Amino acid sequence: MGDPLQLSVVNFRKDAYITVEGKQDADYFYIIRSGNVRLTRETEVVEEEGGNILKPGDFFGVVSTMSHHSHIETVQAITDVSLIAVHRDNYGLLIKRNTPVALKIIEKFSRQMRYLDRMLSRLTLKNSTEETDLEHLFRVGEYYVKQNQYSIAYYAYYQYLKYCKNGNNIELAKQRMAKIKPYAKPVFLEPTEGLSRMYPKNTMIFCENMPGQELFVIQKGQVKITKIVDNNEVLLALLNAGDIFGEMALLEDKPRSASAISYEDCVMMVINKENFERMVTSQPQLISKLTTLLADRIWFLYKQLANTLLTNPVAKLYDGLLIQLEHKGVPLKEGTSFSMPFGPKELINLVGLPADKGKVAMQELLSAKHVKVVDDRLYVPDVGEIEKQAKYFRKMERIERSRRDKRIV
Repeated sequence: MGDPLQLSVVNFRKDAYITVEGKQDADYFYIIRSGNVRLTRETEVVEEEGGNILKPGDFFGVVSTMSHHSHIETVQAITDVSLIAVHRDNYGLLIKRNTPVALKIIEKFSRQMRYLDRMLSRLTLKNSTEETDLEHLFRVGEYYVKQNQYSIAYYAYYQYLKYCKNGNNIELAKQRMAKIKPYAKPVFLEPTEGLSRMYPKNTMIFCENMPGQELFVIQKGQVKITKIVDNNEVLLALLNAGDIFGEMALLEDKPRSASAISYEDCVMMVINKENFERMVTSQPQLISKLTTLLADRIWFLYKQLANTLLTNPVAKLYDGLLIQLEHKGVPLKEGTSFSMPFGPKELINLVGLPADKGKVAMQELLSAKHVKVVDDRLYVPDVGEIEKQAKYFRKMERIERSRRDKRIV
């Protein structure tokens, strides 16, 4: 029989609060058996798919529970409700016993991720390219040719010829490929059978905007996730052994939103749609890890989007610090100190402030003495103070927004 799946049923009366935004006790998520609930957020960055009213069969609290972070929404019962409470430790068993629920959660996460990612790109990478633009494959090739990274460029040109048969630059791409072929060593230009692949350092695993139907688990090495924006390479993430990437293309059958390039020699586990559906039941620990990964990314994206809506540059910096502290799992207790793995310039970039405004705001932040610079890194003597300041600034912004709205009315 194996371990029993222990799920509890909890009931709430109409108007009761079930979860409260910002609270740290996210150990359970909920599936609605009967009744309706309403989701609200302090900063409404995006409405839930299908609206903010959830009904029987819907679930909530998964992002915070599976990512081990604070709640990102307040949930209130708008009728009497009966809920199934699932502890995060029982998620693996839930996958084995109720595969459709696990797949529904992952599919919803995937849609949320893509939507939030696109919104954030529009706000921060204002000249980002639409994923449906297959001509962009040629531009990626052009960028890497100029950097003398011929293996990467050859891969991008190859995918351009494959997917953009009536493109404007077909002949030029063919000429480029012929010229760089003696110096290029691309691998896996086409998908292959088998669960394992080896990618030498500085080879492209997939290119932004190309179709994709595989996800990857890094078994050895590092992978960089990048985008070409305004003819510059923007580094989005550096992934390590154990990390999963490429899942959105597999789950939604949509084009790649970024490129993946091996940063050193890499060994990958490669999972296609057929393998994935088998693994949901045969390897619940992998699916559990994928859910946790997606939950963590969604939590982080919500927080980043909320930060873009702050207007005070100092508020942005405090909020950015708090997001990083929470994301790194630092306990938000008074008296706890923490050294950030980055300096002032990186924080300014993380919250998307222009250099001049960022410099002024950073001077104001440092003069308050809640943050210091030690060995070119930001040092926080008391993380509790950062939380206090971030909440104070957010409250001031809400009051100001409310005043503005009243003046407009």
